[in-house]
Amino acid sequence: MYFQTNIMSTTTPQEPEVVLIGAGIMSATLGMFLKELMPQVKISIYERLDVAAAESSDAWNNAGTGHSAFCELNYTPETANGGIDTSKAVKIAEWFEVSKQFWAYLVEKQLVNKPEDFVRSIPHMSFVWGQENVEYLKKRHEALTQFPLFQGMDFSTDPTTIKEWMPLVMKGRNENDPIAATNMPIGTDVNFGELTRDMFAWLAKQPNVDMHFGHEIVSMRRSKSGSNKWKLKIKDLNTGEKTRSYATFVFIGAGGGSLHLLEKADIPEGKGFGGFPVSGQWLKCVNEQVIKEHNAKVYGKASVGAPPMSVPHVDTRMINGKKELLFGPYAGFSTKFLKQGSYFDLATSIRPNNIMPMLAAGYHNIPLTKYLIQQVTQSKEDRLDALREYIPDAKMQDWVLESAGQRVQVIKKDEKEGGKLEFGTEVINSADGTLAVLLGASPGASTAVSIMADLLARCFPNQINTPEWQNKLKAMIPSYGQELNKNPELLAKVREHSNKVLGLTSLETAQK
Repeated sequence: MYFQTNIMSTTTPQEPEVVLIGAGIMSATLGMFLKELMPQVKISIYERLDVAAAESSDAWNNAGTGHSAFCELNYTPETANGGIDTSKAVKIAEWFEVSKQFWAYLVEKQLVNKPEDFVRSIPHMSFVWGQENVEYLKKRHEALTQFPLFQGMDFSTDPTTIKEWMPLVMKGRNENDPIAATNMPIGTDVNFGELTRDMFAWLAKQPNVDMHFGHEIVSMRRSKSGSNKWKLKIKDLNTGEKTRSYATFVFIGAGGGSLHLLEKADIPEGKGFGGFPVSGQWLKCVNEQVIKEHNAKVYGKASVGAPPMSVPHVDTRMINGKKELLFGPYAGFSTKFLKQGSYFDLATSIRPNNIMPMLAAGYHNIPLTKYLIQQVTQSKEDRLDALREYIPDAKMQDWVLESAGQRVQVIKKDEKEGGKLEFGTEVINSADGTLAVLLGASPGASTAVSIMADLLARCFPNQINTPEWQNKLKAMIPSYGQELNKNPELLAKVREHSNKVLGLTSLETAQK
């Protein structure tokens, strides 16, 4: 391997310019960006497991929802005065449109395989019951459809209409109960695992790119040479051999493993960060007839204290070319930070600089603790009861329990509360821009393109404003540098182009 040398060797190690840690959607996206912007750049990719996208990016480990805030009610909380906070929903919807533009570029340039292998059209719907929730959903619909990004979303309280949208959800339901639903026909289902592997397959064929599976970063620190380079010690998990490498830029996109690596890097910007692991499970339908009856992503309201990843949904998926139907996820607690991690992950992440924020966050999130205890202690009957709130006629023999992914929610210092639990993604970078770390969870994969574009601006400030980079970025993302929600004509143009290239349903086609 051109940049590695045995730790005991006296020879000078060769130096890659970029090291990407973790073979998930974030590293793949950043790698594609860098290779397109700097074709000669040297990139080395390290992954603990033996395949790419085996943890959070895998299709069975995440919802597969193209998170665009069309149906996810947790992105539109009700305000104290009874209004709807749309700020996060608008941001996420715009970010997903950016992702679609980038994916369309990859397809047009034949950098990834057929789009139908990783993205398909599927209606995004919200469904609630009870008068209070009906009023909330009505207000949400009115608030969101004021924005160009959400125009075309339908709202209904009519059982007949809702039955047309989601027949399986309405089958056996008491139609006299107050219910409401929204329907956005241009939603998507995304197989992020397939997309990630496509991108890495292309990267692996490029000059000056090396991929190393079964390799773990055991230490990283600043080089003592006085430069801004990073010295990494790497262990081959198959042979036990340890090698070292130097890099001018390191990205840590290792999902739940990122926190430990951030702590090893020991940068001032990383002090005080902790992690709270949340696991998940799905009920997977094994009755082909039931699977055929549903064709939508139907999201409901989360229970009090539930983390965002636990918003219940009846989820049509396309995985490995086969239609699947999932319900959940049911949340749980494990001290592992990765699905294939160690039960000591949580304990070994505690440091003097983050113990107080972690304790404070725990104190201020007692409802979450109670919710997770309730979830962990659920019986089969409890899970069936939860399923029947969405599918009244559900039969337990038609469903099997499957493990979903492991997520680590970010805990950070907070001046008022001492520590705060964050339910999103957090990008941390060193002051000199030589190290960037991604922590957190949903809606990460769907917004990976925007997150990585922002990372480029943070860590490559001298290059980002050059004509060469600006022109290339605008070729990859035609709306780069502009707000789509404030420019309806541009939104319509880029959305039409992306949908056409990716083979997705347009709003005009859906409304015919």
